[in-house]
Amino acid sequence: MFAESVPLQGHLTIPERPVGLVLFAHGSGSSRHSPRNRYVARVLGDAGLGTLLFDLLSPDEESDRAHVFDIELLATRLAEATEWVRRQQWSAGLRVGYFGASTGPAAALWAATDERAGVDAGAFRGGRPDLAALKLPLVRTPTRRG
Repeated sequence: MFAESVPLQGHLTIPERPVGLVLFAHGSGSSRHSPRNRYVARVLGDAGLGTLLFDLLSPDEESDRAHVFDIELLATRLAEATEWVRRQQWSAGLRVGYFGASTGPAAALWAATDERAGVDAGAFRGGRPDLAALKLPLVRTPTRRG
């Protein structure tokens, strides 16, 4: 998958009859290999949801800590990934949600305001939604923080 012409690595899991798809927006210092996010993805998969765990930054970008807190960049990548998912034949009719942790909720909330994303819901574990303060008044997607 590419976002802004940058190749992004990820793990896409689609159950036999998916009832939806969840894209993961992981936080600072995390990756698609995070044991916590992989556990959540397994639980969601058992419930019939497809999951996309992917890195919002390339390996080169991850080495620059400024990118980890560039919420606008992370949100743009998440919205582009969501747009990519929606263009896939297997995703036709699926509802799409975000799951985020750490700085991930800020990126997810920001991306939820991007018309390309068309996200249906968001769920967050802890996190820093305050980093998306400029976009919070524009969020119309149902969200839950747990």
